[in-house]
Amino acid sequence: MRIRPSVMAAAGMLLLMFFLAGGAALRESVAVDEVAHIGAGLSYVQKLDLRFNDEHPPLAKILAGLPLAMRGVRADYSSAQWTTGSNFFTAYASQWIFGEWVLSRWNNPESTLMWARLPMLLLTLLLGWVLFAFGRRLGGAWGGLLSLAVYISMPAFLTFGPLVLTDVTIALFSVLTLWALGELWRNPDRRNTRWFGLALASALLSKFSWGILCIAIFVFMLSTRRWPPGMQPEGRKLRGRALRNGGLLAAAMVYAVYFVFSCNQPVDIPGFAGHGGLAAFGGRLLMPPWLILRGLAWVILTGVRPTFLLGRAYPHGVWFYFPVLLVLKSLPGFLGLLAMTAGLAVWRRWKFGKVAVIPVEFASHWRAIWVTLLVFTGVCVVGTMDISIRHFSVPLALLCLMVAPLPRLIQGSAGRVAAGALAASCVVTAVWVYPHYMPYVSPLGMKRPLYWLMSDSNVDWNHALPEVNRFAAEHGLADVPVDEYGFNDARAFVKGARLWDCQAPADSDAGHWVFVSANMILDAHNCAWIMGYPHEALGGGAMYAIRLPAPIPPAGSPGGPPPQSARRLFLNLPVELRVIFGELIDHPERIQKTMDEVIAAFRKASQHQ
Repeated sequence: MRIRPSVMAAAGMLLLMFFLAGGAALRESVAVDEVAHIGAGLSYVQKLDLRFNDEHPPLAKILAGLPLAMRGVRADYSSAQWTTGSNFFTAYASQWIFGEWVLSRWNNPESTLMWARLPMLLLTLLLGWVLFAFGRRLGGAWGGLLSLAVYISMPAFLTFGPLVLTDVTIALFSVLTLWALGELWRNPDRRNTRWFGLALASALLSKFSWGILCIAIFVFMLSTRRWPPGMQPEGRKLRGRALRNGGLLAAAMVYAVYFVFSCNQPVDIPGFAGHGGLAAFGGRLLMPPWLILRGLAWVILTGVRPTFLLGRAYPHGVWFYFPVLLVLKSLPGFLGLLAMTAGLAVWRRWKFGKVAVIPVEFASHWRAIWVTLLVFTGVCVVGTMDISIRHFSVPLALLCLMVAPLPRLIQGSAGRVAAGALAASCVVTAVWVYPHYMPYVSPLGMKRPLYWLMSDSNVDWNHALPEVNRFAAEHGLADVPVDEYGFNDARAFVKGARLWDCQAPADSDAGHWVFVSANMILDAHNCAWIMGYPHEALGGGAMYAIRLPAPIPPAGSPGGPPPQSARRLFLNLPVELRVIFGELIDHPERIQKTMDEVIAAFRKASQHQ
């Protein structure tokens, strides 16, 4: 059988993405959230116990845990790291300690991280193939290749695709759900109902932003009340019934997954534990909805987060966060293709009226895509949780599909050459930027310092520690002070590392090299002073190696660290979380006592406010 040239080209682009994303991931240390996710995923598979990380649905973590379990990765389930996690609040702390020990104490960190990330990388490639396949249906072979080209070159997917997170997983299964929704609306038979239920179930098991997806599906249904013209009420009822059946199938599948993977977890529903066998049996049956509702409630409770953008900190999200971030974190070629597609679509509508570009058999699919893009973008704009471009993964994937109709909009060779040049520039830029995709910023950043433009996993997520280790080895440093953005153990990736605070250098640090996450300079700490001394960017600007002066100017003086009153704790918390977790990693038997003290400190701070 002859393979189509477009399929061969798509396979070549996905192979390039495999080397770019996979190669970059191999050069990185464990990112902050991966610590909890990897340990949790391993325990899900080995123990069928969901006690850890129930603020995220389990699918991505299960997939990451499968190769680890098959390779015999070890975890001590009699240790304090595991046993103290039997209730919700201590489990929130224990998951980080347990994950740290899975990665760096019980096993080799490099190989454990590599095998945990492999399923995530494969899911990322699968999303690329899905975008190509659907883009080809919407815009022909060139439309599919155009969608794939912007996807495989997008820094956000090259960065977060291989990491053990939930963002690419929800993007993949949201796209599949929307396409299945379009198929169901076109032909509401049993086969399409089952495919819709399977895709929706996978999305529900991926990330709690499935709530936005459900809203989008509801808005899609409302938008079809008078579309297409001429559809009889019976046809709408048939589609509504098929959609409802698909939703029920998805709910049953989600229940089954939660039930199986929590079957060894102690029943901790109030009123069901310690009240006899019948109550215990009822509690076991109710564990899946209990875990889902508890995780969802925790996400809502912690949904208001401080954010940082363009040199300013905000106590909560701001409406312009994701629009600005989209511009700063996108390749210029991608923005050019979006502008070209929108401009030609408007021009065509103005000149020729309402002329269909999308094939009529895929009209419902296209409607589901653009309706969901509007809903997700609207929720992100008005939402209060503005942390990272990774939380915009679903709209980014849908934007890749929005350029698919471009080849059918273009009239003339000049337009085709321009579109091809823009797509090629995306791929060339992705190769040029390798391997520093996380701190990527477009030329529209106007050469402003990266730590002034943005923060968090847009810049550094503790992933650049191998660069610190390389620099320290080249300079023969036995003592490596690291002001890291996170609370995992830097010693697993940096020989001689110790936790350091750029706001409070000791006299003994004078004249020595220190290492500071770019996020700590303006956002998490108050350390603009330190950039006045000789420094070298590491990991593409994610971290800095800085040579301190000798002597160090006094606190509060010109060129010196900030006074005590101007210092900030990590994440603006009432306790120094990095110090606490550093002690718990070395002494996990103190988890319960420490958590009691931390909860008391938070209550005191809340009462004070």
